[in-house]
Amino acid sequence: MPRIIKLFNLNDPGWGRGNNNGSEPPPKRPQGNGDGPPDLDEVWRDFNNRIGSLFGRKGGGGNNRPGNRGGMTPPSPRGARIGLGVIALVAAGIWLASGFYIVQEGQVAVVTQFGKYKSTSQAGFQWRMPYPIQSHEMVNVSQLRTFEVGFRGGARNKVLPEALMLTTDENIVDMQFVVQYRLRADGAPDYLFMTRDPDESVRQASETAMREVVGKQSMDFVLYEGRTTVATQVQTLMQQILDRYQTGVQVSTVAIQNVQPPEQVQAAFDDAVKAGQDRERQINEGQAYANQVVPLASGQASRMTEQAEGYKAKVVGDAQGNTSRFTSILGEYEKSPQVMRQRMYLESMQEIFTRASKVMVDTKSNNNMLYLPLDKIMHLAAQDASKSGVAGSGSPTLAPPAQSPARGSAAPVPQSSGSSNSNTLPRDRTSR
Repeated sequence: MPRIIKLFNLNDPGWGRGNNNGSEPPPKRPQGNGDGPPDLDEVWRDFNNRIGSLFGRKGGGGNNRPGNRGGMTPPSPRGARIGLGVIALVAAGIWLASGFYIVQEGQVAVVTQFGKYKSTSQAGFQWRMPYPIQSHEMVNVSQLRTFEVGFRGGARNKVLPEALMLTTDENIVDMQFVVQYRLRADGAPDYLFMTRDPDESVRQASETAMREVVGKQSMDFVLYEGRTTVATQVQTLMQQILDRYQTGVQVSTVAIQNVQPPEQVQAAFDDAVKAGQDRERQINEGQAYANQVVPLASGQASRMTEQAEGYKAKVVGDAQGNTSRFTSILGEYEKSPQVMRQRMYLESMQEIFTRASKVMVDTKSNNNMLYLPLDKIMHLAAQDASKSGVAGSGSPTLAPPAQSPARGSAAPVPQSSGSSNSNTLPRDRTSR
């Protein structure tokens, strides 16, 4: 090592002056040159002598003695071995040092051994076996990659072969969308080795998925209410295709930028859209009218049905009550016919006299003054008129009381024998 250090010591004053590492005196220089800098030839010759001394050769310092071939002697075996060992060690150190590498944050290094996948290195200072045993390739797994389908840069720069798609109702739509994707953390080997061009594979998978989803939907669904649904279905189908091909890609977003009919039929499509909107408006108006009329008719029908059911129940109930009453009266009549006849007669007469508008006067009595309850008679007449719905004819109709009038409760009416007042009935019948 001291010989190697001395060999490459730039501060050695013997460089270029024929002094072979100070082992021999420098040759005499021609007169007149002084102590100036050494010539380039002398520097090169001195360097060769130093290298030769490293391998055991001893230079002659520029002597041209016969048979010495410029003062060079063959190296000794020991010196040659030392020199070759030093060179081998230096070369091995440099070769091993070439295996160190740095992986940046957000990247991974895919290490291959003799061209075959070996391992994946994460971010940091890493080492592998030097080339040609192992090699590595950096892959950015944090980058969000984006590409456009159907346009480039703006909506006006259309790519019609990519944008035009056929729907299930045999209409053509102009579909423009953007796809964003990134690599999975463990998908770098698949991204490098399983597909020849993974980015192009993602583009083709996006077009295939979009055409399949749009081909199963109608044109109106794709243009209006179904954009979000179409984008979600395309993302799912894309991921399935890419996983089947083992691309190591994770689809992040499928965003539909613009959907419209082709420009050649845009005017006709606008007319069809306006006609469809008019149709929907008229349908909505008809539905609103139906929503107004149908519940009203249903309510009236329900009311009439309930009234009929109520009338039915009333009639049936009355019939059943009359039947039960008749049966009970018949039983009592069979027990005592005379009593039941008398009772039935009295009840019938009471009902008749209650509803009658005549006053029965007993002519056999000796009273010359008859007191009539006019206030009660007028009240009962008004109630009968309100129930029957017939208006009075100017003078109230007199109705008899249920019992004999009390004296002092009505105005006195004079009575003459053989004549009848306007408030009395003809005296052809007598009260009992």
